[in-house]
Amino acid sequence: MKEHIHPELKVATVTCACGETFQVLSVRDEIKVEICSKCHPFFTGKKKIVDTAGRVEKFIQRAQKALSPEELRKRQRRKKRT
Repeated sequence: MKEHIHPELKVATVTCACGETFQVLSVRDEIKVEICSKCHPFFTGKKKIVDTAGRVEKFIQRAQKALSPEELRKRQRRKKRT
């Protein structure tokens, strides 16, 4: 195995958006994350919508544009007639 080709590992500080910090081994000096085990809904047991780049709002807008169950039934009836 060749020597001196791998990056050097060092202690890096991980900073979460919630303010939690902890240290890990990495090739980087510092790492910033949006969610950690202290604030992630799976680990905390709290229901929380994690929105990345407005995806939740986009879904809500599409859902509002969708047809109601009554309108879907009407369209299905029309298709059966023709």
